[in-house]
Amino acid sequence: MKIYVTSVFVDDQAKALAFYTDVLGFVKKHDVPLGGEARWLTVVSPEDPEGTELLLEPSGHPAVPPYKTALVKDGIPAASFAVDDVRAEYERLRGLGVEFAQDPVEMGEVTTAVLDDTCGNLIQIVRTP
Repeated sequence: MKIYVTSVFVDDQAKALAFYTDVLGFVKKHDVPLGGEARWLTVVSPEDPEGTELLLEPSGHPAVPPYKTALVKDGIPAASFAVDDVRAEYERLRGLGVEFAQDPVEMGEVTTAVLDDTCGNLIQIVRTP
């Protein structure tokens, strides 16, 4: 068994697609209309185009806004992405105007930082051994 797709709830799929591709560097994999404005919209890592897909899922269900608000209030990331160098990625993203809820922190061999994805989520970037 392997993970095929995981999701983050986003307030605006078009805005999320722009952020996750143009800023974070993911590549659009699927964009299938589902009726209305909703789409099955996934992105993947350019380093692993056949790997796990991230679904940019609409936040339309009534349970989603309070869930997302609680996570952000408590500083809990909705997802975690691996990077080779957290500090370098932090500087690159800050240069693109990305806001961080947590600057890089070293915890033994692990370094993390937490960014705001502009779509209602906190996202962690991490470097592990």
